[in-house]
Amino acid sequence: MALFAVVWRYTDDTGLLDEVRPLHRAYLQDMVRQGVVKQAGPFGDGSGGLLIYDVADEDELAKWIDEDPFSVHGVIAESRSWPWTPVVGPMAAS
Repeated sequence: MALFAVVWRYTDDTGLLDEVRPLHRAYLQDMVRQGVVKQAGPFGDGSGGLLIYDVADEDELAKWIDEDPFSVHGVIAESRSWPWTPVVGPMAAS
């Protein structure tokens, strides 16, 4: 498995964001239970969010992102991802 850091920028349509947020959070909670998402949360200014995924590869990452209600309903205006290796903190390899 590999960790990926994903940064999203949300649509400016705050009504849509508020409408879809409960579906998105339920989806994320299920992914946390499955071990796919390690951390996730919005930026303080509400412009987007950061997610840490633990998946086999970029193809699996794309699948999870594509099935997220934020993707399905057009909340994500921009998505960027990078392989990520934590070196300090609780997620760092021992």
